[in-house]
Amino acid sequence: MKNCVDYLGITPKNVFYNLSPAELVEEAILRKEGKLASNGALLIAGNNGKRFGRSPNDRFVVKTPGTEDVWWGDVNRPFAKENWTKLLNLAKEYLNNKDIFVFDGFAGASETHNLQVRVVGDKAWQALFSTTLFVDTKSELLKETPGFTVIAVPGMPVANYKDYGLNSEVFVLMNFEEKIVLICGSHYGGEIKKSIFSVMNYILPPNNVFTMHCSANVSKEGESALFFGLSGTGKTTLSADPDRRLIGDDEHGWDENGIFNFEGGCYAKCIKLSKENEPQIYDAIRFGSILENVVVDDKRVPDYDSDAITENTRVTYPTSYIDNCLQEGIGDHPKNVFFLAADAFGVLPPISRLSPDQAMYHFLSGYTAKLAGTEAGITEPQATFSACFGAPFMVRHPSVYAKMLADRMKEHGTKLWLVNTGWNGTGKRMSIKHTRALLTAALDGSLNNVTFVKDPIFGVEIPSECPNVPTEVLTPKNTWEDKAKFEAKAHDLAKRFNENFKKYESEVSAEVKAVAPLVK
Repeated sequence: MKNCVDYLGITPKNVFYNLSPAELVEEAILRKEGKLASNGALLIAGNNGKRFGRSPNDRFVVKTPGTEDVWWGDVNRPFAKENWTKLLNLAKEYLNNKDIFVFDGFAGASETHNLQVRVVGDKAWQALFSTTLFVDTKSELLKETPGFTVIAVPGMPVANYKDYGLNSEVFVLMNFEEKIVLICGSHYGGEIKKSIFSVMNYILPPNNVFTMHCSANVSKEGESALFFGLSGTGKTTLSADPDRRLIGDDEHGWDENGIFNFEGGCYAKCIKLSKENEPQIYDAIRFGSILENVVVDDKRVPDYDSDAITENTRVTYPTSYIDNCLQEGIGDHPKNVFFLAADAFGVLPPISRLSPDQAMYHFLSGYTAKLAGTEAGITEPQATFSACFGAPFMVRHPSVYAKMLADRMKEHGTKLWLVNTGWNGTGKRMSIKHTRALLTAALDGSLNNVTFVKDPIFGVEIPSECPNVPTEVLTPKNTWEDKAKFEAKAHDLAKRFNENFKKYESEVSAEVKAVAPLVK
């Protein structure tokens, strides 16, 4: 497209516009941005030695007229417009007389609620990342000026960052008035995709679209299911089911017609990845994919077990690399919704049924946990609460999204389930085979024909039996040798839930507050 950066006031040396994946891989290798792994994926070499993931403390929203409805606070930090202008000008100057790569495509598979996204930067791999993750489309649908622009300049130095009100040389700035995201200092591809997800979370709810941090798949009969969860809880793994068709692995909208994927690709963690446990993801890593933070041996064979760089090893690949993926990225209103929690305390049941009020409570809580030893400094299980299972990307107050979930549950008779993909009283992680069997039973209706028992502390309903799952593992207390220790751990987690939920009590009904876990 001619003049694709004129509206930004950038005068580049050369513009490489919407190159093919093969061309972008060639450019990335020629420019020493990365190298090919043995499986054909592009192994990114570039990082600044500090940031191997998102930088949530460096995310800001520019305060402009119309942003009064932003959920201001630790997630959405206000940023002065005058400093935004200075930094944007620095970025433009940085890109002047450079070779730049431009991707043009869409966020959103819905023709009604999509957003044209343009990603501008000086790295070929970032354009490949965008080509993989966003929805590719026919050129005749693209406009001269996009709906939103991402300017990504990982190599731009801002030594005097404190003078601009920044916390570090890495920052992500969102300006809803000028419709531009500026990403500086970060070599992590996830900042590109998550910044646009944040944009969608802001602009779509007023159009009656419920924006969701979840994966989605659909049965052969056309019944959709959603999987909410924070990083590491199994959204990507569990939605990649060989007996169901994948819609998407991370970001979706739910409108009057059903659900639709925001993306055209997947961005999966690949730590401990194996062909046996996750064959679809394993086989999707090939030419056109990008590997981030992954260690390879002298023959460039990836070592997915290694966390030598970071535990946050990542791969991105187009949805077309998943054999049974639903390429149109659209599904019917979901019949089942699963909240995934990796409970490191070992007290939540492997699956439980939630009432509508409990669904609201757990959605606003957004619980998961980290096991002792998984990260430096963590010596005991650490509870993490992230509203809507994605607070870092929610630009409006969490109650906005929670109400939309409740309304859609009521309208479409959706069933809600809480699934523990973490640990039990044996100290071992839940068997993925058991978890898949539990999900299958919920999806095919097998759990509709069994009795349920109410958990005395968390109040959720636990099935008394499930095909292909040992009965003794269904009730968490049964997996603990020391029952008194189980009680203590369960009440400890219940207290953490209640303490966290205080911030939302003024926004919910008395019925929702009444389903809080019981504490001694």
